Amino acid sequence: MRKIPVLYIVIPCYNEEEVLPKTAPMFLRKLSDLTQKGRIREESRVLFVDDGSKDGTWQVICGLAKQDRHFLGMSLSRNRGHQHALLAGLMEAKDMCDITISIDCDGQDDINAMDDMVEKYLEGFEVVYGVRSSRRKDSVFKRTTAKCFYRLLRWMGAEVVDNHADYRLISARVMRELAEFKEVNIYLRGMVPLAGFKSTTVYYERMERLAGKSHYPLGRMISLALDGITSLSIKPIRMIAAAGMVVSFLSFLMIIWIVAQFFAGQTVHGWASTCAIICFVCGIQLICTGVIGEYVGKIYLETKARPRYIVSGRTYGEEDGGE
Repeated sequence: MRKIPVLYIVIPCYNEEEVLPKTAPMFLRKLSDLTQKGRIREESRVLFVDDGSKDGTWQVICGLAKQDRHFLGMSLSRNRGHQHALLAGLMEAKDMCDITISIDCDGQDDINAMDDMVEKYLEGFEVVYGVRSSRRKDSVFKRTTAKCFYRLLRWMGAEVVDNHADYRLISARVMRELAEFKEVNIYLRGMVPLAGFKSTTVYYERMERLAGKSHYPLGRMISLALDGITSLSIKPIRMIAAAGMVVSFLSFLMIIWIVAQFFAGQTVHGWASTCAIICFVCGIQLICTGVIGEYVGKIYLETKARPRYIVSGRTYGEEDGGE
């Protein structure tokens, strides 16, 4: 059995001033409960990461930090997106704790699953994935698209965990290895499995959001899906090459057929077939150009080597951040 760990609960926040006053006490009670049970140490903390919110989220976080020393907060200089905010919190916490549990601040993920996650860590696991036991509360559209997305990622060669978002326990050992992943375009749901290490899953039921509204509309979900595919797999480019070869082969056969028909005197002057072929080939070219452009754009961003996030403020100082 491992020694009792220091736990940091890492919570990315974006425009969450409505829900934070309701969920923050829940996280604090869970921290206290785990401490009283002797599963984590007293030095454990709740770390909020403000992802450049436009409302009063940062003021709420600062107020919480003043009320209770178990609350810590850090603020990013601008909105960088959920994955970057989560990574910022993990990298901040990795030298101050033994394990982290990342969770959204909206109260939808069952915090009682943290008990099982900590138990799994004490049994020897380095990563524990929180996996939804069902999607009964989702719409038919969301259930279908989520299922197709996970299948598509696996087909593309990416290693992902079905029905797992970003509710997970990660040990400090794994986080130190994740720090060596230097890419700007990040997709943590695929990066964590890439790191390897002994892992397992715990299952929980997802609940309704306690307040506010979701910050993951369809557009952002599609963007996240594209990031996941293009950051973890080059299979789309190989598919383009295969499609190009097929289209070229069919075009070559078409040319042979056209020449044969010409010499046989059976050609008919018309525009329908010509336009159909041109539209088909042009469509294929535009799709291929778009996919290749997506990869080229990511290469462009990676070569700049800009920081993935910039911390503009903390509710704690260097001297007491790791107490």
